[in-house]
Amino acid sequence: MKTDELREKYLDFFQSKGCTRCPSDVLVPAWDPSVLFTPAGMNQFKDHFLGKVKLDFTKATTCQKCLRTGDIDNVGRTAFHHTFFEMLGNFSFGDYFKEEAIHWAWEFLTDKKWLGIPGERLSVTVYKDDDEAHGIWHNKIGLPDARIVRMDEDENFWPASAPSEGPDGVCGPCSEIYYQLEGGGEVEIWNLVFTQFNRIGDPVKGDPAGNLHPLPSKNIDTGMGLERTASVLQGVPTNFHIDSLFPIVEAAAEVCGVKYEYQSDNGRRLRRITDHARASVFTIHENVYPGAKDARYVIRRLIRRAVLDGYQMNLREPFLYKLTEAVAQSAKVPYPELSQTTARVAEAIQAEEKAFFDTIDGGMKRIEKLFTQMKSDSQVMVPGIEAADLQKTYGVPPELVQTLAAEQNFTFDWNGYGEAMDQHAKDSGAGQVVLFQTGPLETLKEALRETPFVGYEKTQSDAVVKGIITGESEKGDEGKLLSHVGRPSDTPLRLVLNQSPFYGESGGQVGDVGVIESDGFTFQVTDTQRHAALIVHHGTLVRGAIREGDEVTAKVDIDHRTALARAHSATHILHHALHNHVGRHAEQQGSKVEADRLRFDFTNPKAIPDPTLALIETDVLAMVNDSKEIRWDTVSLADAREAGAMMLFGEKYPDPCRMVSMGDFSRELCGGTHLTNTSQVEAFEVVVEESVSTGTRRIEALTGKRALEHRKQTQELLASVAKRIGCDPSQAEAAVVQLTTEVRALKKEVSAGKSAEHPNEFTVSKSESSTDTSDYQAVRGSVRAITRRLNVSISDVVERIDSLLADRKRLIEELKTATAGGQLSADDLIAGGETIGDTLVVVAETPGANPNIMRGWIDQIRKKSDGGSAVLLASVAGEKVVLVGGLSKSLVAQGLKAGDWVGAAASAVGGGGGGRPDMAQAGGKDPSKLPQALEQAKATMRKNLG
Repeated sequence: MKTDELREKYLDFFQSKGCTRCPSDVLVPAWDPSVLFTPAGMNQFKDHFLGKVKLDFTKATTCQKCLRTGDIDNVGRTAFHHTFFEMLGNFSFGDYFKEEAIHWAWEFLTDKKWLGIPGERLSVTVYKDDDEAHGIWHNKIGLPDARIVRMDEDENFWPASAPSEGPDGVCGPCSEIYYQLEGGGEVEIWNLVFTQFNRIGDPVKGDPAGNLHPLPSKNIDTGMGLERTASVLQGVPTNFHIDSLFPIVEAAAEVCGVKYEYQSDNGRRLRRITDHARASVFTIHENVYPGAKDARYVIRRLIRRAVLDGYQMNLREPFLYKLTEAVAQSAKVPYPELSQTTARVAEAIQAEEKAFFDTIDGGMKRIEKLFTQMKSDSQVMVPGIEAADLQKTYGVPPELVQTLAAEQNFTFDWNGYGEAMDQHAKDSGAGQVVLFQTGPLETLKEALRETPFVGYEKTQSDAVVKGIITGESEKGDEGKLLSHVGRPSDTPLRLVLNQSPFYGESGGQVGDVGVIESDGFTFQVTDTQRHAALIVHHGTLVRGAIREGDEVTAKVDIDHRTALARAHSATHILHHALHNHVGRHAEQQGSKVEADRLRFDFTNPKAIPDPTLALIETDVLAMVNDSKEIRWDTVSLADAREAGAMMLFGEKYPDPCRMVSMGDFSRELCGGTHLTNTSQVEAFEVVVEESVSTGTRRIEALTGKRALEHRKQTQELLASVAKRIGCDPSQAEAAVVQLTTEVRALKKEVSAGKSAEHPNEFTVSKSESSTDTSDYQAVRGSVRAITRRLNVSISDVVERIDSLLADRKRLIEELKTATAGGQLSADDLIAGGETIGDTLVVVAETPGANPNIMRGWIDQIRKKSDGGSAVLLASVAGEKVVLVGGLSKSLVAQGLKAGDWVGAAASAVGGGGGGRPDMAQAGGKDPSKLPQALEQAKATMRKNLG
């Protein structure tokens, strides 16, 4: 049976049992902060299991895309482990329970209409105390006791060992179904989890189950591994040999230029490359790119592990990206959307490969040297400090070092790697965060389930206080649930109402502000957040006393809401303009919508040229000026797709959903607040286009009043710059270039001790390049060029100009001091020296000279001397003494050290220092002692050479 056929049979079977067929959730659920990747089919139904959402159905079936990293070291080595895999599941939310779950599993597996697996090839396990499940398997299914194994809580309970070790919360026994392989082994293909208890506290002595309290509503959560079951049905030795994966293995062998042999090291490498390519393609398709932390770090680690496998097969150029098409082709039936992004995905993988290949040679040589040294020293543990240096210097993730170490039978010092590694472990998802949360908001969520949002229709509504919570959750303070607050204070509070016109932050749009009040109190709302389906109003009590059950009026700040709507509607228009001028690959990676300000992150491998950026802005303004209607409709997800609505990966959309349309050019699924006409955006100004991370760019823009204020500030800036520098505004950009160039030249002259002619006051040379100050676009172009030249924001330009003018003045004074008293030369210093034997000794004060100048003279004296040379030069700058000394190679060969010589002289002027044997520098704090120090230096060298 083909893998695609198995998937459809499973879903069809459970649909025939009354289960609602639901699509796979996204692989990277941005809506769920408790996990980096979807780890199981039940993840999208967490609140259904807990009864915290309104149930549109009580039983469901899915095929879920999953990614887990816990078994990453086994991928390719064992027959059945993956990082990315598909999990078939069926679920009950207080509907059917053990008997139906067991009977249906057996029917699907053994009935010839479905899979037709011989019953004698199957065995099961049950939790040791689950007599009910044992009885169903034995008495009703007919399995003999010999094929029913009772297991302890570490194997047959979810979460593992929950009764004795926790955590508290929903849990239950499970029953696993095993297939007996031809060679005598077995493989688990299905796990039935019976969530029937709520664990509270530790077990009571003498009553180990005393802390397991029956749930009023019992649930079913099952999972069947698609790839594992397909391998059983197809009679192949591993999951990688099934019809949907083996073509990728073969493509990997071809790309790597090696023959696939199942038992060989290269065979294991090719299987691992197949797995990691599949995981990378699916995640990058969802706009999760390789990066430094969280889910992005996992993808970087997977790609680099695959590159390391390729490197060990003598590949030295990117290759993994070439498998993108093979992965998309293998998944074309269930996931046809992959084929739409293969070019973008391949480009991202190739870029990450190239970055690693650029450093891997050095890293591997370092690792090989380390392992050789460890064997020589009989060490068995890789030092954590070495792994940290490999990460920093060569970009080799420490997990890869650990894998390579294990191949040599070495262990790895994670403790030595320190706190940085603890963070790496968290970023790589090595431990999944607890799925179910607790706290006062969870208590309210369970009681209320949701706060109806009425803010699309109005900005003021009546409501009832349903919950009062202290503290600020974003600062780690869960707070306490109160029945009343008796007096005003600055203490942060959170209110939950029975309904609200306040928009809670989501989809990038920040929350509303305003007031909630009654005759007895006023609550100032400073932010509004969402906690799942609850709307949570953050703020402070400024008048009176609040009680649970108070009837109130909730009033949104209309000006703030309108400014948010301008920025949010402009974001949709900008997204469309990016598609027009950059390409369809410019998909949203994140956004922030604030009052008349937006930040939009999107996929693009390089910076947008200024002319293209100008076209994007012009396009946005044209759509604003076209006065197109903005409307929103509630439609089914299927209808939204058919209408071409844009849907963002990682977002969880309800069905039906809210589709926001702008004229005929933009349709997006969006829950945010919007204008009713594009003309209401009023104004639009791009202020920043910059890099966020590899493959991701960011545009920041202003709308409405803030855009107009920025326009005014931009127009005034050229005049301010011109006034500071002393030129016409049309010459301001050219003048800034001249000023920065001259300051750079002055720094070089001071360093070299060579002076060019510089007037005391900065004078602007007439430039052929000028700005038409009557043309706003030209003015803005000049301002952008100035901010880039100075590397500051527009608000800091004038301050930076003042700083540069001050630097110029200071550098000219330093240059005058350095060249005061005539121009010393190496010949002058040689003439003032003395010869001891065949060595020239020069010890002299060089007023105004900086260390660079003194080192230059020392080098010149060395070259001009026929024999050896010993030179020590000194200068005074304010209250500090600088000494620089150098010895020729012949003197160093005799055992003399410049550091000792200069250090002794520095001690005489209250200082110290050191350096190489042939060149050293020191400093002192007492210029009055410099003559004695120089005499001491001469005497020391005479003694050394005498």
